[in-house]
Amino acid sequence: MSKKILIIEDNNDIRESVIEILELSGYTAFGADQGKTGVALALKHLPDVILCDIAMPEIDGYGVLYLLKKNPATVGITFIFLTAKAERLELRKGMEMGADDYLTKPFSDIDLLKAIEGRLNKKELVRNSEQLSNLLTKHNGLLELEKITQACKARRLKKSHILYFEGDSASGIYLVISGRVKTIKLAKDGREFMTGIYSAGQYLAINVILSNEPYTDTATAMEDCVVCVIPKIQLDGLLLLHPDVSGEFIKLLSNDIREKEEQLMQLAYFSVRKKMAEAILRVNKHKPAEHDYFKISREDLAAMACMATETVSRTLSDFKTEGLIERNGSTITILNLAGLTKMKN
Repeated sequence: MSKKILIIEDNNDIRESVIEILELSGYTAFGADQGKTGVALALKHLPDVILCDIAMPEIDGYGVLYLLKKNPATVGITFIFLTAKAERLELRKGMEMGADDYLTKPFSDIDLLKAIEGRLNKKELVRNSEQLSNLLTKHNGLLELEKITQACKARRLKKSHILYFEGDSASGIYLVISGRVKTIKLAKDGREFMTGIYSAGQYLAINVILSNEPYTDTATAMEDCVVCVIPKIQLDGLLLLHPDVSGEFIKLLSNDIREKEEQLMQLAYFSVRKKMAEAILRVNKHKPAEHDYFKISREDLAAMACMATETVSRTLSDFKTEGLIERNGSTITILNLAGLTKMKN
């Protein structure tokens, strides 16, 4: 697409001559014979370059420049003054107001085209530089996060080991290196409700990034696992310097909230069979890739699906009889994934 150039000039001969030269050079050119009309055309067409005479009736070139620099839609347009020799002493005023360049009348075709091409090339270089800077910032941000993670001391947890308790002061977020960790909330009668399962590569407690509140649930190792903690004070600095990292964590937080909302809807409206199918499918997502089975206790399934353990046992027996799963103690193998998915949906 050709670049658009607006010429604001009250001298008809100069204006028409400039338009002709620009069109022959492959630009899309259009003109205005006064400042007020020029401002209106600039707002309508948003040209790439504006050539503007200084001495014009009603609104002069300075007035045009002032109005365009005030408007967010036109503030970035390249602005070149067309000026008579006698006005060159006044050009400092225009340059201080934000003009990019000037051409002294009379000017040649070559002078005109060089001025326009030079300014367009400079603008493109600035744009490319900004894009590269944003790319490097993103790259460096992710590298810094990786460095912080690698520098964190790994903690090895045995099965049932508590990582943190609900209400503890939040010192940071946790990254699961291997194994699985569950988060739970305790009811007043002592029953557990499992709020989430986290496996290798997933973060726990990311909600503490955006608040100074304590941990909102209790985290426990479901099996022997390795985790590392990223201190909140380090994260705060990283997020401040690297917006791309902030965006990644906001995305993770949004997904976590959405999953919990879906879980609450399922617990409120699903039948016993639907809730059990959903719980099995959710645990299955966190099994090691090399396994075709996973291990989970009746108690944990009950905490996920908000059921009594007796109901869990009875429903699992029904699923086994129907050929949906194979069960041996706490080990469950899904035999009919499509059937469970259809039941859940």
